[in-house]
Amino acid sequence: MNPETVQGLADAALPAVERTQETLKIWDLALKGGWIMIPLVLLLLLTVYIFIERCVLLHRAGKEQANFMMSIRDFVYNNKVESAVALCQRTDGPVARMIEKGLSRIGKPLTDITAAIENEGKLEVAKLEKHLAWLSTSAGAAPMIGFLGTVVGMVRVFFDMASRGNNIEVGTLANGMYQAMVTTVAGLIVGIIAYICYNYLVARIENLVYTLEARSTEFMDLLNEPVK
Repeated sequence: MNPETVQGLADAALPAVERTQETLKIWDLALKGGWIMIPLVLLLLLTVYIFIERCVLLHRAGKEQANFMMSIRDFVYNNKVESAVALCQRTDGPVARMIEKGLSRIGKPLTDITAAIENEGKLEVAKLEKHLAWLSTSAGAAPMIGFLGTVVGMVRVFFDMASRGNNIEVGTLANGMYQAMVTTVAGLIVGIIAYICYNYLVARIENLVYTLEARSTEFMDLLNEPVK
């Protein structure tokens, strides 16, 4: 085959490729998914919103003021509990609120102080985990909704086949097949995104929980140290 013939075939195939690319626009495919795409889009928007909101919150919660615990130690050694409480109030974060709760119990038995810190720590962890259940729900529900769209699309295909009889055409079946395939892909995409976001946030929260436990232990060790 000479080069002129190859070039001619390539030039002839190019418009067909361009037409195929034009018909495979994401928006057009999404519309072919039908009403099933509405809950999937809502789950995607909910996932993105919760992920961004939790990331901002965790970033703020993870910030620790430099030498915060050293300042608390100095205040406690110098019997300046009120100054230590004021420092905690100026420092926004779960660690500061937890230490403040412990400082408010100074003078009581250590078991009471420990219980107060643990309870405050549980409250802070609950705040960090807020809305995570929605991400878990999105990760599990989105593929199931996509599968529902697949079933609805196949029902539509068989209905068209039964109603048209021998006059069935490929174009008639295309809408149902599009709905079946597009909803499956969309459900999997939303589920995967929600699953990754959920596990990322869980890992971040576990790191913060470890920090809370370390700071609470450090504070209790401070109270148990003999005054120099």
